[in-house]
Amino acid sequence: MTIETQEKLRRIGKWLGPILVLGVLAGALYLLHHELHKYKYSDVKESLSAIPVWKLAACAGLTTLNYLILIGYDLVGVRSIGHPLPLRRVALASFTGFAMSYNFGALFGGTPVRIRLYSSFGMSAAEIVKMMVAIGTTFWVGVFALAGVMFIVDPMPIPEALHVAISNVRPIGIVLLVLAIAYVCLPLVWKKPLRWGEHEVSIPATPTLLMQLVVSAADLAVAAGSLYVVLPKSMALSYPQFLGVYLLAIVAVVFTHVPGGVGILELIIVTFAATESKQEVLAALLAFRVIYYLIPLALAFVCLLVHEVRLRSEQAQKIARRAGIVLGGVTPTVVSLGTMLTGAVLLISGSTPALPDRLSVLRSFLSLPAIEVSHFMASLIGGGLLILGRGLQRRLDAAWWGAVILLIASMVFSLTKGLDFEEAIAAGLVLAALIASRKRFYRRGSILHPAWTRGWIVMIGITLLCSIWLGVFVHKHVDYRREMWWQFAVDEHAPRLLRGTVGVTVLLLGFASLHLIAGRAKVKVLPALPAEIDEAAAIVARSPRSSANLALLGGKILLFNEARTALIMHGIQGRSWISMGDPIGPDAEWSELIWQFREECDQCDSWPVFYQVEADNIPLYLDHGFSLLKLGEEARINAAKFSLDGGSRKGLRQNRNRLQKEGYALEIVPRESVPELLPTLKSISDAWLGEKQGSEKGFSLGYFEEAYLRRFPCAVVRKEGEMTAFANLWLGAGNEEFSVDLMRHRPDSQRGIMDFLFVELLLWGQSQGYQWFNMGMAPLSGIEARQLSPLWNKFASLLFKHGDQFYGFEGLRDYKDKFDPVWTPKYLAARGGLALPRILADVTALIGRKR
Repeated sequence: MTIETQEKLRRIGKWLGPILVLGVLAGALYLLHHELHKYKYSDVKESLSAIPVWKLAACAGLTTLNYLILIGYDLVGVRSIGHPLPLRRVALASFTGFAMSYNFGALFGGTPVRIRLYSSFGMSAAEIVKMMVAIGTTFWVGVFALAGVMFIVDPMPIPEALHVAISNVRPIGIVLLVLAIAYVCLPLVWKKPLRWGEHEVSIPATPTLLMQLVVSAADLAVAAGSLYVVLPKSMALSYPQFLGVYLLAIVAVVFTHVPGGVGILELIIVTFAATESKQEVLAALLAFRVIYYLIPLALAFVCLLVHEVRLRSEQAQKIARRAGIVLGGVTPTVVSLGTMLTGAVLLISGSTPALPDRLSVLRSFLSLPAIEVSHFMASLIGGGLLILGRGLQRRLDAAWWGAVILLIASMVFSLTKGLDFEEAIAAGLVLAALIASRKRFYRRGSILHPAWTRGWIVMIGITLLCSIWLGVFVHKHVDYRREMWWQFAVDEHAPRLLRGTVGVTVLLLGFASLHLIAGRAKVKVLPALPAEIDEAAAIVARSPRSSANLALLGGKILLFNEARTALIMHGIQGRSWISMGDPIGPDAEWSELIWQFREECDQCDSWPVFYQVEADNIPLYLDHGFSLLKLGEEARINAAKFSLDGGSRKGLRQNRNRLQKEGYALEIVPRESVPELLPTLKSISDAWLGEKQGSEKGFSLGYFEEAYLRRFPCAVVRKEGEMTAFANLWLGAGNEEFSVDLMRHRPDSQRGIMDFLFVELLLWGQSQGYQWFNMGMAPLSGIEARQLSPLWNKFASLLFKHGDQFYGFEGLRDYKDKFDPVWTPKYLAARGGLALPRILADVTALIGRKR
């Protein structure tokens, strides 16, 4: 199979999951429609209003109890990895994670939220992975154990329509209970970790297993009770039997991956309810969804918003003030989801008739054409808000203006189509959040261009499918005819639904077509051409950072901003696109350039990574949603104050005097004279590589390339006229900083030749007026390992102290300390969570990759 064929199959495979989810949802909605074919929308409304208040209160109470029990899942996970956290933090992650999972699915909601929160609490990626495995294991242990007991004690009959070989679920219960018991007893007979392939999972101790069993069983029992209490008395199932049905529904929701289990939960409960009053069951399910799903979701949004404000204030506000960056309080992600939910509410509202009393009041002062236009426009605005949600997540200025205009219009049309003031208030709250966070949406660009992720497309598809199904269910008694398109009357709701649904569908399909026609910008994945390197040289010459000169080395991909005044140099390893350092160019251009880099990564289904970013730029990367990992510390010597005087410099002073007596001297060769030295430099470089038995690298360090060396002045050490060592000079703009890159010497050079070179360069830089001399980063240095430090800190600290047989981490730090440098931290900025271990592996492979 060719590489091209493999790539095509991979791209097709990426879309199989979303297509399958939408297909399963469509099938579930079709079957649910079949189950409810005898009932009308009015029957469901009457049943909903007939639910006693005490039942709703009991459901709310059990829901509260259930979310308290859910904290136990995360407590078990935290205990299993040995990373203690305060209960309030675990409770926040548990509540928001489960609320998001129940409404948007684990993939789109719960997992990202947990990764975001636990990363901010100091957990490493490996710890988060282990904790998520523990949470999943806890859930399935409870399902197997509880379902096994319920299926054995009070087995429910299997409907004959399913045509299976068994009449009830007792045989299934026996199998499930045996599996649960075997898992709990496993530590008694098996002490080693379980392995399959390259994966390994440690078996928890028996107390932890019992805790998993209790937490999961209590969760499922109480959750089922919160739904059972609002179901009608006519349902023939006892609570133990209903618990089995509920477990079946939950398992089906997990396996189908439909966000929120929309349609799946309703289909299974209605099918197994064993009652003729299925409209009452559906009404109970609607009340349950509001109490158990939507209200906790709203509270979770508030909790996340408060947490983001506190997180940014506590961790980054001091640095942000120094960097002149104001961190907004409302995160674009929360605002974009709120905008999308507002659009979904408008579509759902457009599928149901307006309340008759309100419509009568509205008709007394508003004409019929105005009501018809308002209904149609409200539906179109709902579709428009679904689209703009993605643009808001990408912080587009155009999306912000579009959302503000549509939200204002939605408030007006919500009132003029049916006095739906609840919708108007919700839209007003989202509008207020948008206005308050205006500074966060600064990017110029078209809403057609952002890369659309599969998650966003699935969510829009689910919203559209659910609104269409609801409209069909509500108006199932209507005889659809061609004449309906032109029927206009106050009580003619079906024609309005038809026109609105077609309008929204055309809008979404039209936008998709325009997006495809507009196409994606071409993504450059080839190393820079000589002409591009020449263009980059002008940008590098204006940068005060000496490391910017690495962009002039061949082999890197150069991404320029639109004005060609700033750039990002990066390489590709696996799925990681790794930028070497911060962007180069004016600071004002960095944010948009990072967005450009991120969107190119999205187009190629890759991860954006920034290697060796400076501490002063942390707020910028936090604002873009990156997680940060300390890599080590960079040594910078104050060249302006450097001196060989004093006892601490005795060794450097004596080494310099000794080599000067032996005839060694430093010469700075100007750039124009370097070409004639290249043959000699090549011989020295080859001899140095031969002695080290190494090979050239080419990402974070330079390599010997004549075109590259011609661009810089060169520091050479001669002994009685014969060249014995050299280093090319990186000079920063404004005499802010200088450094060296390629340092090579002959194998027979005197001991201490590199010390001599550094000392002479420092004195030369001092005479030229340079402020700093950059000696580069000492990997893993300065990373503290305290009792509550993340696992990465502990591992990095251990490797720094005891890893000299692999790499001279501590020795490199000690060598640079001879010059009394100022140590400044360097970080890796990347997406956190489950991808981080692979990103670290990609970075390591790219740095160590042979040229």
